[in-house]
Amino acid sequence: ETTALSSILPEAMRALSMHRWGQTQVSRALLLGSAAVACALSSGQGPVPAPQGGLQRLAARVGNIKDLHSRLVSQNSELRRTVDTAFMSDPSALLKLQHTHSVNSFPKSNLLHAVTGRINLRGGAREMSGAAGAKMEHGFDYDYFVIGGGSGGVRSSRIAAGHGAKVALAESAMGGDSAEGGFGGLGGTCVNVGCVPKKLMVYGSHFAHDVHDAAAYGWNVGEPTLDWSRFIANKNKEIARLNGIYERMLGNAKVEIVRGRATLVDAHTVEVNGKKITADKILVGVGGWPMKPNVPGGDLAITSNEAFFLPECPKRVIVVGGGYIAVEFAAIFKGYGAHVTQMYRGPLWLRGFDADVRNHLLAEYKEAGIDVQMNTNIAKIEKVEGGLKATLEDGSELEADVIMYATGRVPRTKDLGCEAAGVEMDGKGAIKVDEGFQTSVPSIYAVGDVIDRIQLTPVALAEGHCLADTLFGGKPRKTDYSDVPTAVFSQPPIGTCGLTEEAAREKYGDVHIYKTSFRAMKHTLTGRQEKTLMKLIVHPENDKILGVHMVGSDAGEIIQLAGVCIKAGATKEHFDSTIGVHPTSAEEFVTMRTRFEE
Repeated sequence: ETTALSSILPEAMRALSMHRWGQTQVSRALLLGSAAVACALSSGQGPVPAPQGGLQRLAARVGNIKDLHSRLVSQNSELRRTVDTAFMSDPSALLKLQHTHSVNSFPKSNLLHAVTGRINLRGGAREMSGAAGAKMEHGFDYDYFVIGGGSGGVRSSRIAAGHGAKVALAESAMGGDSAEGGFGGLGGTCVNVGCVPKKLMVYGSHFAHDVHDAAAYGWNVGEPTLDWSRFIANKNKEIARLNGIYERMLGNAKVEIVRGRATLVDAHTVEVNGKKITADKILVGVGGWPMKPNVPGGDLAITSNEAFFLPECPKRVIVVGGGYIAVEFAAIFKGYGAHVTQMYRGPLWLRGFDADVRNHLLAEYKEAGIDVQMNTNIAKIEKVEGGLKATLEDGSELEADVIMYATGRVPRTKDLGCEAAGVEMDGKGAIKVDEGFQTSVPSIYAVGDVIDRIQLTPVALAEGHCLADTLFGGKPRKTDYSDVPTAVFSQPPIGTCGLTEEAAREKYGDVHIYKTSFRAMKHTLTGRQEKTLMKLIVHPENDKILGVHMVGSDAGEIIQLAGVCIKAGATKEHFDSTIGVHPTSAEEFVTMRTRFEE
């Protein structure tokens, strides 16, 4: 009977979890009951009436739970079919499900779980606030425990607390104002070792160009000199200021900050600094971490983390990678005066971007003096006198002061406790979630880079906000991943939104293309040959704008409003009928009249 009980127990636990009963308490009771009988039998102390019969009754009880599990699986399948049918019609039909005869037999918790998930996809309804949106009495330490103080975690915790939830947030890194801070802190990668310090570096690296260009406009400026340590100190000061702002925002929202690394223990428990903390719901927002390929001497290279804390500006830099981080840092180091070689193992960088954008930026980088080498990769790295030596796969060698890998980021789930808690991950370590960010464990959720959807700060913010509104605000809603505008702060920068030409042709066939390339007005005096690219992709039948792409000054600023236009369903006629702002580069988007023919 004991052996049978052990084999049935996992299925029993699954059945119990579907009713959201306490798995830990029930399993402990079952196991302690078995242990008590075994101990009594072995010790011979006290009367033990019919111990075999007791075990049989216990096994029979678990057998009943096994039958319940089978019935619940069948009921859940029928329920989801019913909900899916309603989901295809008006959103109000989902709420009416609670009152229909066909679902009265279903357990209420299962019904609310299914209905809430579907309403989350349909924009929500305030009427749900009294049901799924309300905070429930549960006996845990917190309503909501957030692991990770990055963009998604901070936003979600603040919004949840604003809805009345009792919230705590755990963050292990101490701040991005020093290399000793753990390459992180409140605000996550973006604030500490990502978007913010990167953008400051982009600004700083471009001033050398501005100083030289000033001569064409009549300014007599001497040759600029760089005080790298002053810049790094100023950058660190700004990051520390932002860390403080995030801490105050959380405090003002009544979110308790727990300093330390949190790991998952089970569906409702985390451990921080050896202390177990319980919560009704847990959010994982630990983000990602830069990776380096496993090559001999790879530990001698740096990633973007260390690039923000270099003690001095390098004179010779090798940047390995073809994504936006690699492209951005190649231009940063070049602007600060380094000789830069960028290597990419593929035939053309920026995979996923429009082909015209990729090729245009490649020409601009070569014009700027960056040695871009495609189909090139490092085989090994060695330390030599005066720097590092990279041996390439073709046998050639190249020396540098710094070798930086920007070859991708991986979800930071190692040793997080996902396996122990039953949270499923994919082959890359990303946490699997449904449309409502729920993991394989119903009480655990995940947002941001750790779920490996779109690795952008504004996306993580939107995910965290939607989740908090859904769980605690009675305002279930979804995150819309379509037509997300984004920028690459290369030099010149990229702005892009919507479909690439390649994706548009695959989806719609013979789409209409409008594009132009020109030298911006500023450089008619400076003599720089830098070119701006602008491109529109238009639906061949309804004239809607499918994609907007730009390479040129202020592309990131311009593409934000282009994203609004695409969301609003703007057509080429709308663009054509809009009067341009003159003289600007942006006016080209509303003056392109001639369709580009191959």
